[in-house]
Amino acid sequence: MKLKLFLLALLVVLAFGLSLVAGKAWVPLSAWFSADPRWAIILELRLPRAVLGLAIGAVLGLSGAVLQGYLRNPLADPGVVGVSSSAALGAVAAIVSGVAISPLIVFACAMLGAGGSMLLLAALTWRQANAVTFILAGTVLASLAGALTAFLISITPNPYAVAEVIEWLMGALTDRSLDDVRLAVPFMVAGAVLLLLTGRSLDALTLGESAARSLGVRLGRLQALVVLGTGLTIGASVAVTGVVGFVGLVVPHLLRPLFGHRPSALLLPSMLGGAALVLIADSLCRLIPGAGELRLGVAMALIGGPFFLALLFRGRRLAWS
Repeated sequence: MKLKLFLLALLVVLAFGLSLVAGKAWVPLSAWFSADPRWAIILELRLPRAVLGLAIGAVLGLSGAVLQGYLRNPLADPGVVGVSSSAALGAVAAIVSGVAISPLIVFACAMLGAGGSMLLLAALTWRQANAVTFILAGTVLASLAGALTAFLISITPNPYAVAEVIEWLMGALTDRSLDDVRLAVPFMVAGAVLLLLTGRSLDALTLGESAARSLGVRLGRLQALVVLGTGLTIGASVAVTGVVGFVGLVVPHLLRPLFGHRPSALLLPSMLGGAALVLIADSLCRLIPGAGELRLGVAMALIGGPFFLALLFRGRRLAWS
């Protein structure tokens, strides 16, 4: 187990280094910490981007592992609780209303959207701390936020605002700065700490809710940790990059055969795996031919779709054998 964790951590270090070096203009190690003008590319452009990729990948992977353990459903991901849709709604409302005169306002509105969805989720699941209620409430919030986002886009008369919204919704780490890191990372760290506290309770929950209660697990406290932790981590990640899907869904699936099915054993590996996946995907986004870059959200969808198609074919093959 320790060797696997070490190899996973080594992969994250290599992916972080690749994120600093790779791009339309490659920056060799000889240019680092020198008067070479390319060092400014790393310091001002690629370092904030790599730090955000590391943090966002880690919290997406962690939240996916926690939600799959809490809901006892391997297809659960952060989109289930509606936080990402609500954060996107907040940012879109800021853009189409014309108040988004700076990235800070878009970030604040997205966090307000995420905070509002957390309060609604807590209110809808109050006194009914079980997985079914949680999924139903999250689905309602996600559907409502998605519908309101589509409504705002459809009534916006400004085509430039629509183009900006669509570009933002695709998710990207392009042109992020250290200011974005300082804004988003504290929320992600706070949320990740809360999610890491759920490990032992999630293990007990695999025996069923009644057995978990008999073992001393307070399901209301566990649900509060999941809601608050997911809200802080996913809200901050959506606020700073837009919507990036599939990480929380794919990473626990990939790592479960290596680290086992116990939820607590998957939390740290999912953080490392999510960080490595986002860093590598973001590096590849910059290497496609042409002047522009592929959006990170689009790249993750291109990775996630075939992954689940392969899972489907594998399931059919096992059923026929």
